[in-house]
Amino acid sequence: MSDTPSPDSPHLEGGEEQQALDTVQEVVNWYNTQIVTERRNPVPDEERIEKLKTDRQTVLEDRKRLETADPKETAQIAARYAARLKELTDS
Repeated sequence: MSDTPSPDSPHLEGGEEQQALDTVQEVVNWYNTQIVTERRNPVPDEERIEKLKTDRQTVLEDRKRLETADPKETAQIAARYAARLKELTDS
C-alpha cells in the first residue's frame, strides 16, 4: 500500500496533517497548563479559568475538524495555530 494519498482522499497522510495536529495539540497543551496553574493559585480567577476552558474547547473542535479537512483547510488551520502558539508563548 502506498503512502501517497489518493486523489479522492479527504485529507493528507502524514506530513502536513501530522504537523497541523502537532501544532494544534501544542496549543491545547498550553491551555491545559494555564488552567492547572490558575486552579493552583491561592485565589483562582474563575473568570480566567472559564475563558481558558472556552478557548481550549474551540481548539479541540478545530483539532477534530482536521480529521476530515482537505489539504487547503489543513494548511489554514496549521497556519492559524502556528501563529496562535507563537502569540501565546511569546507573551
